[in-house]
Formats: sequence, C-alpha cells, structure tokens
Amino acid sequence: MSENVLKELAQTIRARRGASGDASYTRRLLDGGPERCAKKLGEEAAETVIAGVSQDNAALTREAADLLYHLLVLLEVRNVPLDDVLAELETRMGQSGLAEKAARSKDG
Repeated sequence: MSENVLKELAQTIRARRGASGDASYTRRLLDGGPERCAKKLGEEAAETVIAGVSQDNAALTREAADLLYHLLVLLEVRNVPLDDVLAELETRMGQSGLAEKAARSKDG
C-alpha cells in the first residue's frame, strides 16, 4: 500500500469532477454541493462512532475508511486542498493537545 494513499484518493476525487454523474458516486456527491457532502460526512461519522464502541475492529476499519473518503469529498467540494489540512496537522505536531486547544480558544 502506498504511503500517500490519502493524497492519491484526493486526486481521484478531484478527477471525478469531470466524470458522468451516471457513472460516478463521487460526482453525484460533488454535484450535491457542500450541504450534501457535509451531511454524508456526518452520517459516516456517526457510523464510525457506533463501530468504535462495538468492539468490532473490522467494522471500525471499514467505517473509518468511509469517513476519510467522505471527508476528502467535502474538502474537494469546498476547494480545500488536503495539503492544507496536512500542513495544519504538522503545525500541531510536538505540542500538547491541551496547549493547542487553549491557544485556539484565545484566538477566537
């Protein structure tokens, strides 16, 4: 498996913008706009939570994959590059999660 699977998936999702809606689930999601993509992400998040407490690792793995896919679709429909999200995560590396949250609450 490629270490860049998320980047490759994001590129595939971007390429689906040009696909036929009849042949591409991703295109149908994108055509629904941010509202539809966000709703679907929320549904997948709830399914991931349920799988997370069910102690079924296979189900959690599948739902986590669905969640990541739908997050990438939402990012695409909003034109937010995955690299921007990864850069944000990188800025948070090496600092306490509590300190990072405290800094965010001071900013806004």
